Formats: sequence, C-alpha cells, structure tokens
Amino acid sequence: MNNLTKLSALVKELEALQPKLYGKDFLLTWQQDLDSLKAVMLVAEILQLLHKEKKPWRIFDYGLAISIFRDNSTRTRFSFASAVNGLGLGLSELDEVKSQIAHGETLRETANMISFLTEVIGIRDDMYPGEGHTYMTEVAEAVTDGFNEGVLAQRPTLVNLQCDLDHPTQSLSDLLKLKDYFGGWEQLKGKKIAMSWAYSPSYGKPLSVPQGVINLMTRFGMEVVLAHPKGYDLLPETLVTAADFAAKSGGSFKQTQSMEDAFRNADVVYPKSWAPMAVMQERTKLLRSGDKQGLKELELHCLAENATHMDWECDEDMMKLTKNGSALYEHCLPADISEVSCERGEVAKSVFERYRLHTYQEAGYKPFVIASMIFNSKIHSAADKLKSFV
Repeated sequence: MNNLTKLSALVKELEALQPKLYGKDFLLTWQQDLDSLKAVMLVAEILQLLHKEKKPWRIFDYGLAISIFRDNSTRTRFSFASAVNGLGLGLSELDEVKSQIAHGETLRETANMISFLTEVIGIRDDMYPGEGHTYMTEVAEAVTDGFNEGVLAQRPTLVNLQCDLDHPTQSLSDLLKLKDYFGGWEQLKGKKIAMSWAYSPSYGKPLSVPQGVINLMTRFGMEVVLAHPKGYDLLPETLVTAADFAAKSGGSFKQTQSMEDAFRNADVVYPKSWAPMAVMQERTKLLRSGDKQGLKELELHCLAENATHMDWECDEDMMKLTKNGSALYEHCLPADISEVSCERGEVAKSVFERYRLHTYQEAGYKPFVIASMIFNSKIHSAADKLKSFV
C-alpha cells in the first residue's frame, strides 16, 4: 500500500470517529474518551505521511506558539518547535528568568501578556508532585478569563508537554509505535507490556512516564504489569484509574516487586527509572524551603537506595524471559545505557543497540502527535480539512 492509499484509508477511519477535541486543551490522556485519543493518533499518522510526501499541512497564516519549559528537554522541545512550525506558527520560548516573572509578575498576568496573538501554549512542568498539572490548569483558567473578558481575541490551546501526572505526547507516541509494530489497535488486546522500574545512577526522575503508560495502555485492552522495588510507588490515584481502565477494556493491570515476573512472557518491555513518590514529595518541600543541605542529604540517600537495586537492568538474561526472547523494547529516551552513557544503568548496551532504531521511530511520532493535538483543537472537522491536503 503506497502512502497516498494509506492516507485515504486513515482519513476514512477518522471520519467514523466522534472526538471531543475542538476548542479543548490536551492535558491528561485519562480526561479524553477513546474516540478522541484515536483521533489524535490518526491525525498524527496522517500528518506524518503528508510530511513524507512533502505535502504541507499548515492551518495558520500567522500567530505564535509559546513554549514554557520548566525542566530540561531535547525530544519534546524540538518536537514542539517543529510541530508548530509545520502548522504555520512562529515559536517563542518564555524564559522565566528574563521575563517580569522574576520581578513578581503574577501567573494570571503573565498568561494573558504572552497570549495576544498566541494560538497554543505548550508547558513542561514535571518535577514536583502536586505542582505541574496545577500550574497548567491555572494558566488555562487565566487565558479563559482573558478571552471571556475580551482581552484576548482568541483563547490559546494548552498542550501538556509533561507534568507531574502524565506525559501524554510521549505515551501516545509509545502507543503509535505499538500500533505500527503489531498491526493495529485491535492487535494490542491481550498483549503483555511490562512497565518496569530500572536502575539509574541518578535520582529525581519524574513519575509521569510510567503513570502515563499504565493509564493509556490499559485503555486498549493490554495486559499491563507495573514492576518496581518496594518504596518506588507511583501516585495512588493513577493506580486506581489504570485498574478501572483495564476492567473496562477487557485488559488487566497488575503490580509486582519483581522485574523477572513482569518480563516473563511479555510482548513489550519498558524499563525506565523513576524516583519514589515519597522522595519527590520530600524534594518539593526542601526546594520550597530553600534547604540546600537537606537536598544534598536527600540525593545521597536516594542514590544509595538506587544502588541496592542495580540488578534491575534490562540485560540479555532479562530479555530471554520475554515472549520468544524477543519482546519489543520501548523507552522515552534518553536511556541510561550500561557501558555507554554510564557504567551501569537501565539497559544493557547490546539490548539497546538492537532496538535503537525502534526507539528513534517511537520518538519520531512525537512532533506529529503534538501537531495533531493542536490541529484537532483548532479545526472543527479534522477529516474534512485533511482531505484538502491529501
């Protein structure tokens, strides 16, 4: 099937859906119904194929996209930039140090001041439990108020580029890779995915990737197993929603404290380090109080605790436990690769190299997922608009 034939088939599939995305922000996947999630992914696939055919898909003649990165980023930062450029927007990054925020400007004021000709605001705020999602909802309320009061001619769409709860652009990219690899959403039902903690020589990594994965893959009937050592818990509410989604989809959601149990007969493995929930909460308190000594002591404690679990590594022996010894390896990147980026890490060098191009393809969906979120929010009938591009 050539790309143009694929495009027509995807648009037809999109026409059969009833998404509820127009005029809406995209903050958490579990706030969206299945048709909306599928619409985001289908439009992303269509935009990616249009790009391969060198066909433009811009929907804006002018306007800004604002990015607010409160944590470091490579893939998501450049994915957002390329997505908004493809849609026809200019990009401006809000540097909180250089802005009047440093002089006491309120969040409500900042949100309105950056939004006069702005169509979308992408925010990454993922490091502190209870902070990132709250910050995003406060920005959303501020621009809604500005629009309703006539200050803003249009209300910008907000896109979650990662918060303390979820990383939707990543998990949807992960799912698109699975859809392509196994041949469709229906083929994912009954497939086992091991979302496992893995050792890292660093601490403080967000919980949002594993939380996003368990709450998205359970929506599509997968058998999701969450594995981590004792104490490396995720936020309790995200475990409840994952179990509920599994029950509704006919999939399953289980937890274990054994990486081996999770990997055994798995179709997909996702070994990824994260910090214990209690540690992240304590870190937030110390940062708020400016306790530098407390932060140093916490880091030393966490690194020592991590070091007691160095056997939680996705190595060749662990991969042999998976279905036919050849489960698909996924990762949000960058992975801590043993003997490459660190002496000992999340994944063995030989395993990562075998699946390296797969992880690149996984990451390659992200610009189109972000563009799709914006496209669906701004275009009332995405399928009709896409027909004009095809």
